[in-house]
Amino acid sequence: MKKLFLLISFLSIAAQAQTARGVKIGYIDMEYILEKVPDYADAMNQLEQKAQKWKQEIETKRAAITILKDNLKSERVLLTRELVEERDEEIAYLEKELLEHQEKRFGPRGDLIIQKTVLVKPIQDQIFTIVQDVAEQRKYDFIFDRSSDLTMLFADRKHDISKFVVGKLTSSQKREEMSKKQLKALDAKEALEESLEDNPAVEERQRILDEKKAARDKAIEERQKAIEDRKTEAAAKRKKLLEERDAKKNGTVIEKDNKEDDKNNVATPKVSTDSGEKKATPEEIRQKAIDDRNQKLADRKKAIDAQKKKIAEDREAAAKAKEQKTEKQD
Repeated sequence: MKKLFLLISFLSIAAQAQTARGVKIGYIDMEYILEKVPDYADAMNQLEQKAQKWKQEIETKRAAITILKDNLKSERVLLTRELVEERDEEIAYLEKELLEHQEKRFGPRGDLIIQKTVLVKPIQDQIFTIVQDVAEQRKYDFIFDRSSDLTMLFADRKHDISKFVVGKLTSSQKREEMSKKQLKALDAKEALEESLEDNPAVEERQRILDEKKAARDKAIEERQKAIEDRKTEAAAKRKKLLEERDAKKNGTVIEKDNKEDDKNNVATPKVSTDSGEKKATPEEIRQKAIDDRNQKLADRKKAIDAQKKKIAEDREAAAKAKEQKTEKQD
């Protein structure tokens, strides 16, 4: 109740000061930030492994005590009073030792809390340093931790800088492995992000530009996919043509079927093979047409050659007859 009263009083004073001179207030969520830090997750995994090991130790001791109690219960009637008291004292001592061990491991000042503090403190110190830098850069007068004991009755999301701190923390870890050129690009990106957060109009304009860029990238990706699909289809056709050509070289003969195609009313050639007949492929039909044309050209050439030969023979015979006639006149 006292903390609540102090918070209300402080916020009232801060509100009055903000009205008077423009106080800038922000807050962070330490739990949210820690969940986003890989080092924190690794530290928690290590601590969880130790906690499981300690729990197993405690359960082992508790099971041993249970066995002693069960044995004493079943043997009590057979033991003397002194032995029973001795066993009771031993069990009481072991139970006290178990409680002390449990307190040592999981108590308010136990090993779990101590080691968690040791593991988390360097990360928290790094976060506090970044928060101070952010406060100086962005001119914050107050920055609260929402996950702390200080109760916050209301907090507007626009004052939450947790994501910004996570980004700073991540970039600071990456900076150690970056070149000067990469660092310059990262600084420019962070400056742009800061300007977007401070100016909603610029942020909206940047959002529209990002959407246009995403749409353009998607269109380029779809166009590239279509090109790749066409290439794949063309390659499949080439492969099929090569296979058909190889099949033809292996002894297939193209013949024409007497039946007509039901759709096109055109005679459908067939290929004669050793295993029977099959329909000719478009490539085989095309090749048959080429062969027919070549045969016709060869026949035509042969006829022309025969005609030329006959004309030459006729001319030679006419010339010879003319010579004989001239000789007779002489």
